[in-house]
Amino acid sequence: MRTTQYKIVLASNSPRRRELLAGLDVDFVVKVLPDVSEAYPENLEVARVPQFIAKEKAEAYKVVPGELLITADTVVVLGNEVLGKPRDEADAVRMLTELSGRTHQVITGVCLTTEHEQRSFTVTTDVTFRPLTPWEIQYYVTHYRPFDKAGAYGIQEWIGYVGATSIRGSYFNVMGLPVQRINDELTAMGAFGDEG
Repeated sequence: MRTTQYKIVLASNSPRRRELLAGLDVDFVVKVLPDVSEAYPENLEVARVPQFIAKEKAEAYKVVPGELLITADTVVVLGNEVLGKPRDEADAVRMLTELSGRTHQVITGVCLTTEHEQRSFTVTTDVTFRPLTPWEIQYYVTHYRPFDKAGAYGIQEWIGYVGATSIRGSYFNVMGLPVQRINDELTAMGAFGDEG
């Protein structure tokens, strides 16, 4: 494990985000507050939505000295529409039908907060799906139940294996956490002490 100057706190219930952050070889704890709002102003430009939500999530936590809090939010954007987590099976089918045969953006907003500093940024990845058949969409929704995922899919699951023809940008961002950029930002914040 790498030595860090901070106690790193990941504010996320996502098992994918935990797995991705662990890939940086840093110790961290998970702390999640209930009922943190993910609302945003209706007139906010879609590309700015995830960073706005990540910063709002950070505001809900009290960061104590020696802690570094990581909050994040991922959205799928098709055209000018934000595709969040589907409400139910029919909504998941609708989203995947809209994504079929098209290129969309996966945008993750991240906020890194210490007692004295806050950095926030977004990372965008373009993902293209080939045309998906109604059977493929229904099979995926029925068997994988992607109701906790923005855009109703996980790139690391079956639908990504059979349907994603192109990814331009960070693959890990599509999974939910742009760990390469987070590593760079943590380094710039002096989180890794003795390295270099």
